[in-house]
Amino acid sequence: MKFSLASATLASVIALTGLGVSAPAHALDDQQKKEIGAFIKEYLIENPEIMLEVQDALERKQYEVRNAKASEAVSSNQKALFESKFDMSLGNPSGDVTLVEFFDYNCGYCKRAMGDMDDILNSDKNIRVVLKEFPILGPESLEAHKVSNAVKLIAPEKYPEFQRTLLGSTGRANEASAIEVATSLGIDEAALRKSMEENPNTAQVQEAYTLANSLGITGTPSYIIGTEAVFGAVGAAPLKEKIANMRTCGKATCS
Repeated sequence: MKFSLASATLASVIALTGLGVSAPAHALDDQQKKEIGAFIKEYLIENPEIMLEVQDALERKQYEVRNAKASEAVSSNQKALFESKFDMSLGNPSGDVTLVEFFDYNCGYCKRAMGDMDDILNSDKNIRVVLKEFPILGPESLEAHKVSNAVKLIAPEKYPEFQRTLLGSTGRANEASAIEVATSLGIDEAALRKSMEENPNTAQVQEAYTLANSLGITGTPSYIIGTEAVFGAVGAAPLKEKIANMRTCGKATCS
């Protein structure tokens, strides 16, 4: 509705010139173009809120384009997204709805979104949350995720607490801080380092990067629900709504 109003207003401005909206641009002489430009400029200066309406419409359009790309990519990458051997999950392993979260241990928005995940997991006993590690915030993130991969391999039962503790910590996550968290949970440091040496997480990182690229994900946190991508820390309520929609109509957004 807002975009239609803006379009109608600009059309009215052009109509004021007496040229009519049907006149092709190449039919205008220099004076007519100047008059149209002056009218439009004056109107926009007097009504700057129209630019906000146009910006809103542009953002909605861009979001729709990104989600169309993501939807197609989800259909082509079901196993890598929802059943990857590199990922662990929280909640009900047999849940009727799966939520995938792409996160980085150094992502401030991911840290703040931990409360959203807590809310969802505590209030919904039939949800499965896949933790997709996506280290994109520099070398220290790569280090932290390498330690995290070793934790999953040698002490998978301790991974949920490790993940939560490291993500919820202050300061930069790196190899040293990640190892400190792991050893505080009783994981042997020598065993951890041996696993890191023998099992580099290159394949895991490459899979996450490839998936993110195909889905149009450029930042964290990002979520996948059904065939829909949700970009950014949107809060618990919108995610809960999409989870409920999955149960109601089989899609994250019901028609």
